Amino acid sequence: MDRKYKDTSSEEEDSLNEDEMAWIPWYCNLKGNEFFATIDEDYINDDFNLTGLSSLVQFYDSALGIILDSDPDDPLSEDQQEALERSADILYGLIHARYILTPKGLAHMHEKFKKAEFGRCPRVFCQNQPVLPVGLADMQGVDTVKVYCPRCNDIFNPKYRRHSHIDGAYFGTTFPHLLLITYPELIPTKPPQQYIPKIYGFKIHKSARERQLQIQQKKNNLSNNNQNNNQNNNQNNQNNNINNNNNNNQQNNNTNTNK
Repeated sequence: MDRKYKDTSSEEEDSLNEDEMAWIPWYCNLKGNEFFATIDEDYINDDFNLTGLSSLVQFYDSALGIILDSDPDDPLSEDQQEALERSADILYGLIHARYILTPKGLAHMHEKFKKAEFGRCPRVFCQNQPVLPVGLADMQGVDTVKVYCPRCNDIFNPKYRRHSHIDGAYFGTTFPHLLLITYPELIPTKPPQQYIPKIYGFKIHKSARERQLQIQQKKNNLSNNNQNNNQNNNQNNQNNNINNNNNNNQQNNNTNTNK
């Protein structure tokens, strides 16, 4: 099957011919897919593990055939090939979200976590703590994958842009927390330090910002009041000018009448 994802750069060529490599390891070895675990085909071949996915993925049977290296019965056009490859992407991601919650899947992701294959926390005081992929939703198409730091208990965008295309649902909201419960020795201590803002060496009291906001609000209110007063004065002056003109016209009319 034509694999249009493959990168033909010499530095990424493997001694094993890609045409002979199974789809799953080939897919997981693609640049940008480093977060994915290699799912056992036995897991995919068990229909129970795929319950409900057929209604979520277009061309489900053909996409499953791609993942399991089954050649299509009829030759495909370029457009059909691209559509099937996209469906295979989605199907593998949705299966992956289930697989990494199994004991075997957790063990696989545990090894990747220990090697920091998902990256490290960007916070200085987390001291290069390895992170875990996490989704903000379990439904596909909501948001891209984020990384969760178990030390500061916060989430971040992945470091590399090549991971920004991965759907967060392919890891789900449960995975990192279930992994840490399953392997409690991985839970790090909280950061020993926390950044404290200072001015000339003195801590900024939390009330300082509030006072500054209040002062700024008063200035804004005063400025708005001045603008309103100016507008009212201008309107009054215009009204007075109109009244004066009317009075002058009335006087002139009376004078002309007396004449």
